[in-house]
Amino acid sequence: MDNTVTWFEVATDDPEGAQTFYGGLFGWTFARDDAPIDYRLIGYPGGEHPAGGLYNTKGEFPGHAIFHVHVADVEEACAKSEKLGGKVVTKVIGDADGTDFAYLRDPSGSLFGVFHRR
Repeated sequence: MDNTVTWFEVATDDPEGAQTFYGGLFGWTFARDDAPIDYRLIGYPGGEHPAGGLYNTKGEFPGHAIFHVHVADVEEACAKSEKLGGKVVTKVIGDADGTDFAYLRDPSGSLFGVFHRR
């Protein structure tokens, strides 16, 4: 559904520790994704599909947890964000998996993501 939070991501330089923490706290499960990076899909107990991802930063940038909003058009969401005082940090249109996505910052500097699967 467009304009709803449908994915979240936890980025850390200690993915094993994060799996132990979040798995123990919430009962989340983790499965390696086929991506060329160390990315693990997060599932909920009783959930049919992954709901988030765990990304290994390898210390290349600070750890964080962010949410992702599914939108009808990533380009349009980026343009609208900028008109409202936000900033486009990274934008990828037409990746190999058929997903357009962007990382944005709101006017106060908070990072979040938008995406659309084709």
